[in-house]
Amino acid sequence: MMNLMDKGVGDVARLTATLDVALDRLDRSRPFSKMSNQRPVLDVLSRMMAAEGGLDAILARAPDLDRAGLFAGSDWDAPNALLPQLSGQTLEGEDRLLAALEVASVMRFLAVAMGEAQHPALQQDHARHFLTQLLALNLRRFFDFSDEASRAAGPRAEITARVLRMIADRIGLQDVLGQMVHEIWRILEQRPVQMGPVKDMITQIAIVLAREHSPSGPERLGAERLVSALFGPTGESRDDPGIDAYVARLDHLDEVALSREAMGFARSMHDTGLVSDYHAGFLVWALDYPDRPFVPEALGLGSTGSNCWQQFQGLIADLIRMSVTPATAQAVYGLAQLLERGVLHAPPIAPALRRAMTIDFAPAVSDRLALGFGPKIDPHSLMIAGILDVLGKPLGVGQGANPTCQSARALSMWALNDPDFLLHLVVQAAEAETVVMHFEGHRISSADLPMGLAGAGPIDADPVSVLLVPHLDRIYAEMGRLCAGRGGDPHRWINPEFHGWWVARDCAVAVDVATGKLDDYERFVARFHESYHPEYNGDRPLIHPQPAGIAFTDPTGAFIGWHAITILRVAPGRTGEMRVYFYNPNNDSGQDWGHGLTVTTSGNGERHGEGSLPFEEFASRLYLFHDQPHRTERLKAVPPEVIARIRDMAVESWAKTRV
Repeated sequence: MMNLMDKGVGDVARLTATLDVALDRLDRSRPFSKMSNQRPVLDVLSRMMAAEGGLDAILARAPDLDRAGLFAGSDWDAPNALLPQLSGQTLEGEDRLLAALEVASVMRFLAVAMGEAQHPALQQDHARHFLTQLLALNLRRFFDFSDEASRAAGPRAEITARVLRMIADRIGLQDVLGQMVHEIWRILEQRPVQMGPVKDMITQIAIVLAREHSPSGPERLGAERLVSALFGPTGESRDDPGIDAYVARLDHLDEVALSREAMGFARSMHDTGLVSDYHAGFLVWALDYPDRPFVPEALGLGSTGSNCWQQFQGLIADLIRMSVTPATAQAVYGLAQLLERGVLHAPPIAPALRRAMTIDFAPAVSDRLALGFGPKIDPHSLMIAGILDVLGKPLGVGQGANPTCQSARALSMWALNDPDFLLHLVVQAAEAETVVMHFEGHRISSADLPMGLAGAGPIDADPVSVLLVPHLDRIYAEMGRLCAGRGGDPHRWINPEFHGWWVARDCAVAVDVATGKLDDYERFVARFHESYHPEYNGDRPLIHPQPAGIAFTDPTGAFIGWHAITILRVAPGRTGEMRVYFYNPNNDSGQDWGHGLTVTTSGNGERHGEGSLPFEEFASRLYLFHDQPHRTERLKAVPPEVIARIRDMAVESWAKTRV
């Protein structure tokens, strides 16, 4: 009887012959008939990738599949624009032909990465980088860490795992760990409020290090540093003994050892932005130590934070007791940053926090928080932890792209510039299930409005966002409705009313709203320089963060849509070039906007949570900004060549069809 391996080899030989016939037909077909000849090839590929040895056969033919036109007319025809985070989903998708197309594309990347093929739009380094990202983002699939999603996918999950193992066999696991560690550090540098996904990735790394015995080197050292920050940042926690066992150890340590533990936690937290569950356990334990000397040490406070601790010690101790648990450990970092910002010195903040600690949650609000975070966490603990995170890290708020970017930007602005107003909204929404705001004297209550574009709002966000975004989204939409019929962009009137008095009342828009075409673009660019560039505005600094709109573009420079951001400051970068530093409400600010415009989040003078671009590059993607209506006379003319460069960058990308 033929064994399964022999049958697999036979299947591959038969399918390969069939594929070669279909591939030849596709290669000889005219451009207008390519699409009809692609389907037979994909049908054979979908059967081949499930057979033993089928992936090797596809890899060998990957360059021929590309040249014959398998990807013609699809997104896969531009490999340099493909995103590795989408590949895993497509491989396990229910559409078998689409999965086959993805496998063929991945094999094309692998052939180029190995130097066995060339592609005019795909360099070897880029192909290797794409594949290491693909592996890093799908590490759970690669190592057969079964979950509900993979079990539901069944055979598709097995094919995906085989594809990933094949990639790893050829480019090596060390690159995967290195890429994954690099990505984690890049995200941590931005200090996001939501740390759950990052902690999950580090947990996977810990399992991989234990199971796979990856080779030593800088990649492994970087991975071990992340793992230790989460599971053993101090001498007494290094063996990961469990929270209860660790806290029991503290009772037997002298003050020198306790101080060493406190400083070890603080150093790890401020270096990485990660808070270990052991850190949370230590901090709660330290509250009962006489005179509490280890609390400010464990928080790693500087002069401003220490002064806040001395003046508000009772309030801070109560905040810790209510909010800091192993399930909400990141609140420790939020609290430390809140104290370092000196927020408590504003007179309304201390009583506002006391008020937030006594919220009488409406039943529907408690149910929504339980839906998002589980029923075991007390809603008071959850909400105070969320408040500390957002007030401590205003630039870490993020919910992805539209339609919640407007609301996320507002939360960030209020946490940065008007924290007592944000606390007022939290209490109002939690107790009354509504948010009341005004638009040009007109009262707007979210409870009276239909759902906005965001629907019921995000569940996979921080507690403050889960609570407020549905209300803010409705109010923002209602303000837009009240502007209906007015000429021009409605953000001219919405932004100052929605965000606060500090938003400049004048507004410049790069396009005519009615036609979508560029409208006096040269004056728009000059005006942006005169408002924000120190060389052209008399060296006036930006006092309050200002909302702005960008034309968001993908890595090819193609227009994706309008997107809300906040301009934070304009200042020279480390090499002296003038840069715009801004907040992006996406979960990751480091983005490739095409044609060499890559937003950086570190290395160019950025503070945690900021993205930045050189002034001209940023201006080329800007379409709306605010400035004061009583601007002084033009101090210095913007050179025509500067305006021309910016116009060229815009017209080559988002404004290509708007001239």
